[in-house]
Amino acid sequence: MGFLLSRITFCFFFFLLLWLSPAEPSSDFTDLVFKGCAQQKLPDPTDASAQNLKSLLSTLTSQASQKTFYSTSVGDGATAVSGLFQCRGDLAAAQCGDCVGRTPDLARKLCGGDVAAARVQLKGCYLKYRISGFQEAPDTDVVYKVCGSEKDGGFGAKREAAFGMVASGVVDGGGFYAGSYGNVYVLGQCEGDAVIGGDCEGCVKDALERLEAECGEAISGQVYMNKCYVSFSYYPNGVPGVSPSSSLSEEGGSGDGHHTQKTVAVVVGGVAAAGFGVVCFLFAKSLFKKRDAFKYES
Repeated sequence: MGFLLSRITFCFFFFLLLWLSPAEPSSDFTDLVFKGCAQQKLPDPTDASAQNLKSLLSTLTSQASQKTFYSTSVGDGATAVSGLFQCRGDLAAAQCGDCVGRTPDLARKLCGGDVAAARVQLKGCYLKYRISGFQEAPDTDVVYKVCGSEKDGGFGAKREAAFGMVASGVVDGGGFYAGSYGNVYVLGQCEGDAVIGGDCEGCVKDALERLEAECGEAISGQVYMNKCYVSFSYYPNGVPGVSPSSSLSEEGGSGDGHHTQKTVAVVVGGVAAAGFGVVCFLFAKSLFKKRDAFKYES
């Protein structure tokens, strides 16, 4: 009987572990990508603008576990402060809340608590704010870019095809797209108000052009514009967590190219859990039969 209970306990904790474990490694979604801090200061750190900023940040963080994008303002006239946050489209609600929840402290640490505008960009989300009258960078300006140091000139056609997928996928996907073409993984996202205003497609195309022109033959790159961002990574040995049949092949074979690493991980994990569940069930059933047989033979 003790042997049976130990096996049932093992199965229980195995399923509990599967349930609690994320579908893909997500420990890096709170890593800092870049920060932007205005040179201009608040008129007076103790005045209404500062109080409105404090209220704004509290409101934004309170909404982060319920929404992936939220924009609002606090105050009126010259003391008003506006801001927003946005999470990556493939983050769970709890991850979004965790990510955005870290940004106010980071803004104060990196920029100080008295700047007129700030943006903190993490891998999984960003938050930005500005006081009334502060002019943001034009939507077509690149606010941050980074290109990988490694070079490879043999994947240009795949990258071009992947870029085409992002340009259309972000629009069709409501402002977010992640997928792979051959060995190239791509991701793009537009700010929520750019999607509403119809500026998403143009922003993404501009970002892709800058990414291709400025990163050249680098095997990875990211370009952040004021209203959107795009990134790509080339994996010579295949995109991690994505089987070849899950991504659109370079010859134009089957698949729609909309498979993300998270989706594949969930499917694989589900199949593994189901298979293990069957094994546990059959094992337990066999043991019960043996116990009953032993009882009757006694």
